[in-house]
Amino acid sequence: MNEPLSHMPVSSADVDAAANVIAPFAVRTPLWSPPVLCDRIGAKVFLKPEVLQRTGSFKFRGAFNKLSSIPQNARQGGVVAFSSGNHAQGVAAAARILNMPATIVMPADSPQSKRERTKSYGAEVVLYDRDRDDREAIAREIAGKRGATLVPPYDDPKVIAGQGTVGREICEDLAALGIAPDIVVAPVSGGGLIAGVATAVKARFPQAMVMSAEPEYFDDHARSLRAGRREAHKAEGRSICDALMAAIPGEITFAINGKLLARGVTASDAEVAAAVAFAYRELKLVVEPGGVVGLAALLAGRIDARGKNVVIVLSGGNVDADLYARLIA
Repeated sequence: MNEPLSHMPVSSADVDAAANVIAPFAVRTPLWSPPVLCDRIGAKVFLKPEVLQRTGSFKFRGAFNKLSSIPQNARQGGVVAFSSGNHAQGVAAAARILNMPATIVMPADSPQSKRERTKSYGAEVVLYDRDRDDREAIAREIAGKRGATLVPPYDDPKVIAGQGTVGREICEDLAALGIAPDIVVAPVSGGGLIAGVATAVKARFPQAMVMSAEPEYFDDHARSLRAGRREAHKAEGRSICDALMAAIPGEITFAINGKLLARGVTASDAEVAAAVAFAYRELKLVVEPGGVVGLAALLAGRIDARGKNVVIVLSGGNVDADLYARLIA
């Protein structure tokens, strides 16, 4: 396979290696083309439902690849991560499989279901105030005291390569059908998932347009892609997409995304809510707000998809029951 840019921080060969590492433990999620969605959009739309992945999101892939790379003599100190929930669960689950202690720094306002599930994998949870505290500083202090390895949520080559297995599977399944993708869309926070997906997809289908999807106003990737440099978003307050509120793209992720992504799209909270309800009613899938933002942008007409082959990654399904009930009502 030809690399689109051989000097990138993560290569398609890195993604291939990650696929071998995670294969015995990660779920190979299907690629599904629901007729009800294709008819509504007027396109051949494929969904990659990472809601079916271990821990309910794609994050297990990158976490397991990263933790597996830690030398045996460095595993005794365990791992520390900071996350609003999905990376937390991915790291906790991977650590349990590899018999490593895990400590997760989580915002106090993260969904209770994500906090409880993280604890259920045996991890220690340390809460912080999202508005006042520096989660990375807290995590680094804990890691330093315990001799633990810090596991970033996105800005790490091993994490990115693991997430890239989502794109690798998409490519393999489309190739088996004799179909080339025109557009591939995935939700974006710090950019690890889309960086890995873009690396895998562009290596196999260079003509494909890979797009980031973000909540309206929390559009740091879209802004950065337009500017050609990392730019923070200007949002104040919160989005219902709690997993997608990173302030600025990662340094490593944007070194990839700035070269491989075509553009960024956004969806409002109302559009995201409608997409959550659509996934429930028409697709029979439980998708969290942050996981459905790409589908929301598609349903809202933010993507020129008619007559094209489109892939949408549904990145996670970890949502509190009370919020979910309100969204599908």
